[in-house]
Amino acid sequence: MGLLTDGQPLSWDETKKLSNHVRKHGIIQFINLYKKLRDRQGDVLKWGDEVEYMIVKFDDEKKTAKISLRSREVLEKLNEKELADPKGVKSLWRPEFGAYMIEGTPGRPYGGLLAHFNVVEANMRYRRQEAMELLKPGEVIISFTNFPRLGCPDSTVPASIPTPNRGYQQSLFLADDVVYSGHPRFKTLATNIRQRRGEKVAINVPIYRDVNVPKPFKENLAEFGDDGKSQNVAKDDHIYMDAMAFGMGCCCLQVTFQASNIREARTLYDQLTPLCPIMLALSAASPIYRGYLSDTDCRWSIIGHSVDCRTPGERGLEPLKDNEIRIRTSRYSAIESYLSENGDKYNDIPLVYDEEVYNQLLDNGIDRLLAQHVAHLFIRDCVCLMSTQLNQNDETDTDHFENIQSTNWQSMRFKPPPPNSPIGWRVEFRPCDIQMTDFENAAIVCFIVLLSRVILSYNLNLLIPISKVEENMTRAQKRDAVNGEKFWFRKDIASDSKQGESVDDEYCELTVNEIINGKDGLFVGLIPLMNSYLNSMNVDADTHCTVQRYLKLIQKRASGELMTTAKWLRKQVTNHPDYKQDSIITQRINYDILKNVNDIQMGIKSCPELHGCCTTSKTTEKIPTAIANAEK
Repeated sequence: MGLLTDGQPLSWDETKKLSNHVRKHGIIQFINLYKKLRDRQGDVLKWGDEVEYMIVKFDDEKKTAKISLRSREVLEKLNEKELADPKGVKSLWRPEFGAYMIEGTPGRPYGGLLAHFNVVEANMRYRRQEAMELLKPGEVIISFTNFPRLGCPDSTVPASIPTPNRGYQQSLFLADDVVYSGHPRFKTLATNIRQRRGEKVAINVPIYRDVNVPKPFKENLAEFGDDGKSQNVAKDDHIYMDAMAFGMGCCCLQVTFQASNIREARTLYDQLTPLCPIMLALSAASPIYRGYLSDTDCRWSIIGHSVDCRTPGERGLEPLKDNEIRIRTSRYSAIESYLSENGDKYNDIPLVYDEEVYNQLLDNGIDRLLAQHVAHLFIRDCVCLMSTQLNQNDETDTDHFENIQSTNWQSMRFKPPPPNSPIGWRVEFRPCDIQMTDFENAAIVCFIVLLSRVILSYNLNLLIPISKVEENMTRAQKRDAVNGEKFWFRKDIASDSKQGESVDDEYCELTVNEIINGKDGLFVGLIPLMNSYLNSMNVDADTHCTVQRYLKLIQKRASGELMTTAKWLRKQVTNHPDYKQDSIITQRINYDILKNVNDIQMGIKSCPELHGCCTTSKTTEKIPTAIANAEK
């Protein structure tokens, strides 16, 4: 969601002039915050998930499914409970980029007890039901990564018409109405990213080459109102998209952890980074874009291109202009450097950072690794600035720092404590596609949280060169990567480097199955380690049953016994009676798929291909009471 500040948004010209002001004071704010809180100790484990949903409207008579642009109206109702009783609510609701999207989180964080795993899924079910009660006839809430026909004609309710030559996005395919209107941040970001770049964003996703796809596949964009500019950047044999909403309109699943101190937060940030591509592949759930079946399975690079505000010079396409530097990646990307001392030798990608900011941080007692991390974030311009944000007290405010921090959307996020808050140092795990059911989403969340405990308890070392993590992120997005790709991974995660051993000898290529489930004589496997950890703990029967159900799902997805959502969706398309082997998702195919998705989410239908016998369970009423008593 990012930083939501009241006020009127400034134009890009005004924002550009003030970017140095934001950076200057953002760094001072970080330095002041760091000095106050660097020695903070003893925060307990707290964690929570963020689930993004979309509102879909079915017309059962016409057999259509469209996105319903009512998120603002629904959110206003959902937020009434929080306004009335901020501490008593079971869920919190926030806007997202799309006018059809909402984001739900638990009303308060979960804690360090393993028994909390029992209530994650129940809270997700509660959130879904809470939102469903506010829907109109024919509307449903679905946790689904990408609406298959987003950007196709007649895909929204109410109907919306693109305006290619005016407005926020100036898209050939998407009207500005699909962007959330309840806060100016979202449309301001779309405008300023486009204006800073100097042209519309360009997203090209390889099309799935079925037997009846034309060779080459190339759309006549003039039919959509193109003046020739888009035709020049749209690649042959690719699905072309041209607006921020195609990326930020995707739904995802994120997990945030509170660490006991800054050192532990930096350790978690590093150690979870090699897991990002593995979990991206396991959660793959988005093979369809703008009404076409693609040859990729995940949303990751689509979002990266959708917010890529780099100028042609910064992208290396033209000579650099005044004050420009080459920047390797979009604002949305995998991380480019580790933060802990153990991670330092694996930082093999030359990091671009603001030298002046870097030296300022060093001069104020901030170590080299953290200084270069922050200085790297601050190579970016501010792209959304409110009139109320200009003059701040750098001793007590952090909005300028958060302005830059919150618009660097990376696979992991290192989060300092808010000022004057009981919240500690945190990290956010960000790569996963959203899953269709609360059971699957709870399984992924609990897997990541439990793995973080195992890493810290066993002092595991998962570090590999950051360049190999980046390579893995590319592999993870390929079609059926779980079964068809190998990933660089550390061979011995139970120890640090051996004396005299080369870094290149520390890792090898493993399948997802080998990483998750292990292989005799090659790799121990993450789940066997997690089971060893659980066996050493005093785990009650309910919690043991819950966790094993979740681990079994992850195990079987990794082994290929169960499908990823992306693979299941491909099968739904290719087996549909209306499918012409042309990679086109018609209105009827879209309707039938989303009907199935909703029936599976609501428990009306089972889906053995996705879940096998790893069925969900009803959380007993005793468990929340037991947790409350234990916390006391």
